[in-house]
Amino acid sequence: MTIALGTPLARVRTRVVVPLRFPDGFATSAEVHTFSGLADGREHLALALGDWRAALAASALGGPAPLVRPHSECLTGDVFGSERCDCGPQLREAVERISETGGFLLYLRQEGRGIGLYAKLDAYALQDTGLDTYQANLALGHGEDERDYTAAAQMLVALGAERIRLLSNNPDKAAQLTGLGIEVAERIPTAVHLSEANARYLTAKRDHTAHTLDLPLAG
Repeated sequence: MTIALGTPLARVRTRVVVPLRFPDGFATSAEVHTFSGLADGREHLALALGDWRAALAASALGGPAPLVRPHSECLTGDVFGSERCDCGPQLREAVERISETGGFLLYLRQEGRGIGLYAKLDAYALQDTGLDTYQANLALGHGEDERDYTAAAQMLVALGAERIRLLSNNPDKAAQLTGLGIEVAERIPTAVHLSEANARYLTAKRDHTAHTLDLPLAG
């Protein structure tokens, strides 16, 4: 299978089992995959969770596809627990849900919707003056969302997961992966992780880019 014209297939280069434990005590293990030949040259990871081999086998026979979340790296949310976004809680939720059914969490090095850590923090400063998250990116000379999911599609093909159930609220992820040859058999939203600090952020995602978010307290 080719991902896109002129884009080579990637290969799994390393597999290693890593025990995981989250601050709330939830624990599981992941078979972490690294790759060679990714289109953007970045060090993305795939965490294979639960009985992922059985999930792939069932999908090949026409059963439910493995559950997959492409998760963009967020140092502030994933590591430091920032409440200005919902990334940390989404990561924690995704690991548990995928562990239950078998599948993959793709940890993509796309900080700040692709603009980088420093630029993301610059955008935060602009948001404090009244801009929303998309307006702030544009004011810095960036695109609203600079993420490209070619590498994610390459990773899925290398793992044998060309048919997936997508765990995401973001319709752009589904559209890009479908355009890259991945069959999105089902789109499953994550929970809504609303806080006082991220209400404007989530509302902008719902209203501006049609994220699947039910925000009765933030609309």
